[in-house]
Amino acid sequence: MTAYVPIIVLGAIALGFAMFSIVAGALTGPRRYNRAKLDAYECGIEPTPQPVGGGRFPVKYYLTAMLFIIFDIEIVFLYPWAVYFDSLRIFGLVEMVLFIATLLVVYAYVWRRGGLDWD
Repeated sequence: MTAYVPIIVLGAIALGFAMFSIVAGALTGPRRYNRAKLDAYECGIEPTPQPVGGGRFPVKYYLTAMLFIIFDIEIVFLYPWAVYFDSLRIFGLVEMVLFIATLLVVYAYVWRRGGLDWD
């Protein structure tokens, strides 16, 4: 249990700072409320009614999100490899070259198919 004490203390400090910031902002912040400030949507554009089901998003949105996740997960696999690079020797190097080569093939395929175009 003693190993977790620093984590608990850090969590308590973070929680205390968050609570202090919220209370200090509420006490010292300006209180000029008007109808536009109390609206849920306040960027200046009048909101349009949304369909009951929430409307449809283009498939391009989901494809872009999936590509981001795939190429982001690549970085997650690179960190442990970088930490243990010395102990993995040539095996680790060959495996990472194969991994990066596979990702480059996927990247080239997506690029060629127009998956990275923002039109």
